Amino acid sequence: MQPELKPVPNNDSSFGRGAPTWETAQPVASDAQKVLRNTYLLLALSMVPTVIGAILGVQLNFSFFPGSPVIGFVVFLAVAFGFFYGIEKTKNSPLGVVLLLGFTFFMGLMLSRMLVPILGLRNGGSLIAYAFGGTSIVFFAMATLASTIKKDLTGMGKFLFAGVILLLVASFANIFLQMPAMMIAISVIAIAIFSAYMLYDINRVITGGETNYITATLAIYLDVYNVFVNLLSLLGILGGERD
Repeated sequence: MQPELKPVPNNDSSFGRGAPTWETAQPVASDAQKVLRNTYLLLALSMVPTVIGAILGVQLNFSFFPGSPVIGFVVFLAVAFGFFYGIEKTKNSPLGVVLLLGFTFFMGLMLSRMLVPILGLRNGGSLIAYAFGGTSIVFFAMATLASTIKKDLTGMGKFLFAGVILLLVASFANIFLQMPAMMIAISVIAIAIFSAYMLYDINRVITGGETNYITATLAIYLDVYNVFVNLLSLLGILGGERD
């Protein structure tokens, strides 16, 4: 199972400035819509290197330190957070887009480690399709809800981030424990947390809390990726047909 990832929420939106007048509210709303549109476009583009990375990883049987899952886990986190740092530092330049797409390719490679055993099931292809469909439904539901609410949900961030930390600890512990029941519990909780994170991250763009489409794309990509991975893991455990 892939470890969950989420960068630290950037709650730097200003408070106490008073409500904007009608004249100032219009450009703010227009800017937010532009960021949201660019975010969705870059999010769609980021799926291309993810798919390429996944296909290549399956063909090469890619794996990080297969003989030592702990070292693989640590190296994975080091590479991922290295990408986070680089993307944050270059988020206002074209290099930020390049690094983001490089990161999504890397995550595609990591995804291939789960796809190989899933594709070994008789209904593996169907499970992947179900996970993709379920993730799409969650994404469109959260995007619609975020557009409907239009209320600042910044307060959710600290609770969701704490949940992600607990998931990381539980995932690391289960490397040693290898408990199917714990894996199922982790997947169910992760789907709930990252679905809520989708709502939170899209809401931040809509309300003006996130004004950079590269970092917004990174956040939402991680939400989508983790919902898909955990949904696929759940389907594989509960609905996999073995020979």
